[in-house]
Order: sequence, then structure tokens, then C-alpha cells
Amino acid sequence: MRVIISAGGTGGHIYPALAIINKIKEKEPNSEFLYIGTHNRMEKDIIPKYNIPFKSIEIYGFNRKNLLKNFKTIKCLIKSRNECKKIIKDFKPDIVIGVGGYVTVPVIMSAHSLKIKTFIHEQNSIAGKANLTLAKYADLIGVSFKSSINEFPKEKTIFTGNPCSEDAIKKLPMDKSEFGLSKNKKLVLFVMGSLGASKVNEFLTNTMSLFNNKDYEILYVTGNNDYEIIRKNKFPNNVKVVPYIENMTRIMKNTDIIVTRAGASTLSEVIALELPSILIPSPYVPNNHQYKNAMDLVNSNAAIIVEEKDLNGDIIVRKIDELINNENKIKDMKKNLKELKVENSATIIYDNISKLIGR
Repeated sequence: MRVIISAGGTGGHIYPALAIINKIKEKEPNSEFLYIGTHNRMEKDIIPKYNIPFKSIEIYGFNRKNLLKNFKTIKCLIKSRNECKKIIKDFKPDIVIGVGGYVTVPVIMSAHSLKIKTFIHEQNSIAGKANLTLAKYADLIGVSFKSSINEFPKEKTIFTGNPCSEDAIKKLPMDKSEFGLSKNKKLVLFVMGSLGASKVNEFLTNTMSLFNNKDYEILYVTGNNDYEIIRKNKFPNNVKVVPYIENMTRIMKNTDIIVTRAGASTLSEVIALELPSILIPSPYVPNNHQYKNAMDLVNSNAAIIVEEKDLNGDIIVRKIDELINNENKIKDMKKNLKELKVENSATIIYDNISKLIGR
């Protein structure tokens, strides 16, 4: 299979794209790929590390605050569509896949105009603007949450789950001793993304002293931006502080509770691993989509939510204490997560795109 794939801006788009690539490679080892991303976002650094051919285009999202900047955006969109048409003609793909981010707009539109089959995937419970724009150009649309099916044309929309979930299930667990943690004590993992979240980190840093003498341990992943400042604080012996963990799902497999943001890929891993969670959705994302992602789990009694505006006092400590030793609540939460789980998401996507191109 010859595949052009595009996704950009955040790990929430990029890692599902990589999961789809991995599945196609597993099913068809001789497949060839070309990844189209932005010239100035994180995919330009991540994708080449996986030895995937990468081409960049200059493209920007529309700016609501400074409308004059949109003239440049429109100019870049027109230019990038022409570039994408040339790239597609040269590569001759069987299918073109968009996995979110504004970079996918010229890629999918160009493929459609060249009559190449197209598939787009939406990770969040509320659809992003790029995918809503592309819905009429896509031959097939996959969604991670059943609640977002109605945002797209029903006749070509399928529920696939998030392909990151299948990768999470396959990963081998990481030994807690690598972080100086006990094998016999329960573990609460705090993680707010690769860079961190300054406001939440400030609250959590002040909160950590309240975990002193608890019968469980804390692994606090600060994110790279704030680590050097945070590490200078004194923490209880049962609190371990690290900047970031590669392959986070490996330590998640030995975690009892996770306290985290509510990005789509993170939640797909939480669901896949049936991991009880306390979610602090970021209020700084488009359309408040992390809150809506979180509420999909909360409404199924599969997670607990604490909004950032409500972070004060010992609220997180109380939520953890109420949950961690409540065996019935943990059992119910795991059961409800299991009902939301799609174990073979990447396989569903592979099977459907194979069918789409007439395999």
C-alpha cells in the first residue's frame, strides 16, 4: 500500500497517525509512506526519528484575534494546495489519510481534487474545525467517540476508537523500581503532558507535601518546561519527581490512579488500560474540547473530573483518598472503562481503508 498521511500541531494528532502507520506496516510490510506536516510544529522533529519520509508545507491556522494575519494564511493555503497536488502526483498514493490539524486541509482537498481516496480521523469528542471542513472531501471518516458520529455525514462515518489504544495494549509494562518506587505500594501518576501546565504545576507543587505519610506513592511528571524550577522544592519521600517519561503507557500499566489532562490520545490509553483517572481538562484548547472529552468518561461513571478553576486546598488529595482504597468504586470504574474500550482500533481503520481502495 502506498500511503500519504498528514497530521500536525500536537501529539494528539501525530501519535494516532503513527499508530495507523504501524498497523499498515504490520499488515503490509512492503508499504511505502510519505508524511506531510507543517514546517514549524512538532511533527517536523518527531516523524523523521521514525525514518518516515517527511515533507513540510508552510500553513497556518486562521487567527480570530488578528484578522489581517489571515491574508497570509489564505495565501499559504493556496500555495500549499498547489504544492500538495504536485507531491501527490509524484508519489501516486493508493490513499491519503488526514489525522487532524490544519495542515491536513490542503492535503485532503488536493487528494480529493485528484480523485484519490481519502480517509480522515477525529480523535476528540467534539470535532476539530479542520475535520469539519474536510468532511465533504473525505470518502470515509473515523471517530474515537460515539458521541461525535452525529457531527459528520452518517453514511460515511464509522466508530473506530483511537488507534493509540491498540498500541497501548501491546506495550510491555515498565518496572516501578526504575523510578525508585516500591513494588508493593499503590502508585498515583500525575502527568500534564510533555511540556507541562504551569498553572496546574504551581498548584500541584504546593499540594505534594500533603501526601506525606500516605500509604501510596506519587510519581509526578512535571513536563520539561517546569522541571528545573520544581525539582528545587523539597518533597516527601513517597513523592518522586521526573521531567518526562518516554512511552508513558508502560508506567501507566503499573499505575493505580492517574491524574492527567483530558487529551484524546491520553484518554484512549486510559480507556484501553482500564485505568481509573482524575481528569483536569485544559481550558485553553479550542472549543473547550478536553472538557467534553472528559465528560464522555464522567457520564459513563468511568472517570472523575476536577476543573482547573476548582483547584484549591486539598481537593486532589481528597479525591485520591476517596478513590484509591474504595475497591467497589475502582471495580465499577474499570468495568465502565472496559465497556468503552475498542481493543482493535488501528485494525478497524486498516480494514476499512483497505476496503475503501478495493483491496
